[in-house]
Amino acid sequence: MFSSRIAWSVPPNRLSHALEARRAAGLEILDLAESNPTAAGLEYPPDLLVALADARAMRYEPEARGLAEARRQVSEAFGLGNQLLLTASTSEAYALLFKLLCDPGDEVVVPRPSYPLFEYLAQLECVAAKQYPLFHDHGWHVDVAALGAAVTPRTRAIVVVNPNNPTGSCVKQAELAEIVQIAARHDLALLSDEVFAAYPLDPPSDAVRTLHDCGAPLAFCLGGLSKYAALPQLKLGWIAASGERAAAAMSRLEWIADTYLSVGSPVQWALATLLKGTEGVREQIRARTRDNLALLQTAVRDSAMRVLPVEAGWYATLRAPHTRSEEEWILHLLDRGVWCQPGHFFDFEAEPYLVLSLLTEPATFGEGVSRIVSS
Repeated sequence: MFSSRIAWSVPPNRLSHALEARRAAGLEILDLAESNPTAAGLEYPPDLLVALADARAMRYEPEARGLAEARRQVSEAFGLGNQLLLTASTSEAYALLFKLLCDPGDEVVVPRPSYPLFEYLAQLECVAAKQYPLFHDHGWHVDVAALGAAVTPRTRAIVVVNPNNPTGSCVKQAELAEIVQIAARHDLALLSDEVFAAYPLDPPSDAVRTLHDCGAPLAFCLGGLSKYAALPQLKLGWIAASGERAAAAMSRLEWIADTYLSVGSPVQWALATLLKGTEGVREQIRARTRDNLALLQTAVRDSAMRVLPVEAGWYATLRAPHTRSEEEWILHLLDRGVWCQPGHFFDFEAEPYLVLSLLTEPATFGEGVSRIVSS
């Protein structure tokens, strides 16, 4: 009766059972996986959402690419030109782009470790997500040779997450040059997820800021209010196209978007206020992530644990000693009242790794880290 594209069987695992049992018992949980900015104790302007009551939103003006005024705000804020299309989210942006680029059975290549929903987003479009590795050697690097080897005649796009989630690594200029060459050689589009670009921590001088106008025949850059404005509930994202095929791609993408018209008018008319009004929120996030990262690095300095280099974003990765398996580490820490995410959730190849959210409120983060280090 049901489509094979949702033939997923993901029963609750041992970790989720243990977490739910602790919650049900009312026991303490220091949540070091908190990535929802609206639940992280940030201070938002009290009148920020007044702009959603703009009277212009009472008139329905369907526009497949998004309202012209909202697109102008995005273009000017991020320097993205006029080949723009607004979406309800970055996840929807992936869905539209997979529809644009792929036929059923085609493939996209995606980084590993990275965002854990790529496989699901692709499968919903009857597309296969093949992974190419990032490797760690005095910092994270794209395995460009492995990326090239992952390309097959069915490949249609290369996905880059820059900065990556959760490694916090940026694509480097030399890596980008090789990626662009692979894309051009095989007639592939580049999809660059840049939702964490506003949160640098320690990027090297050769870090790539954006793939917009990167020299590829066709590149799409994705962003949105969820991370940039720390407003995931207001459901607005964007796709910016560049390259010699951008206009042709955007005309086709407009047809796809016109069948959904998913972006609400209120958030589009409020966009200028939301972008400007959250400048202080972004500063709070930058300060908190810097402070929490510094605390973590100091706390593990004389321990058997190691913080992997973080260049940008909201997450830090902790390499734990092999005294326990990754699952055993998570369960042991949960017994001590600390919850963090295991590396395998993001497809880390080895273990044990612990992924911590630097967005966590400082008091909770500090106490949680103290318990991790003393474990």
